[in-house]
Amino acid sequence: MSKRIVVAIDGPAGAGKSTIARRIAEKLGFLYIDTGAMYRAVALWALRNGSQMEDTAQLEQLALAAEISLAGGVVMLNGEDVTAAIRTPEVSAAASKVAAISGVRRALVEKQRAYSQTTSVVMEGRDIGTVVFPNALVKVFLDASATERARRRGTETGEEIAAVARQIEERDARDMTRAASPLMQAPDAVYVDSSGKSVDDVEEAILKLVRSRASNGKEVTR
Repeated sequence: MSKRIVVAIDGPAGAGKSTIARRIAEKLGFLYIDTGAMYRAVALWALRNGSQMEDTAQLEQLALAAEISLAGGVVMLNGEDVTAAIRTPEVSAAASKVAAISGVRRALVEKQRAYSQTTSVVMEGRDIGTVVFPNALVKVFLDASATERARRRGTETGEEIAAVARQIEERDARDMTRAASPLMQAPDAVYVDSSGKSVDDVEEAILKLVRSRASNGKEVTR
């Protein structure tokens, strides 16, 4: 794979995007980009700064100024390792609100696109195949039943499944109805339902897709 390749993986919360995208990137030697971590980083900065979630202008300025680095599973914000700090419930709730602001999304989309200028990437999020890289070589919409997604997230966080299910339902509603880049499957994305499937099975299905597309010699453009 001599040409730079973009693998775009979209899907709702709890579908397994991060796990699969990270494994695909490792197998192919690509850079893994967790776009959700970028929104979480901006949200963390906003909370520390005392910014109001309704102050869209200030949040956009924070997104523009934020120096975010993603490499080796470490999230750096303005030179600080915030890998653990961005995973708190408070930051998660704020990130969902920050991600709905069009100015913030524009700022971070430019940062996301910049990664692909120097290397092949596996990027996961909710608008990668529709907005960030509409001409990505490989587009996957990774999904799972609401019950399965709640079970997975609850297992990860230790929270009650019922509470997680409500959170996921609310997150889905926000993601799919927001004005800026709502969650949707790109027309040319391959739909993959991970319900009842092992991580290995999902990984192999996507790897086959990547290798098939790459062997056809298709160009990668933004």
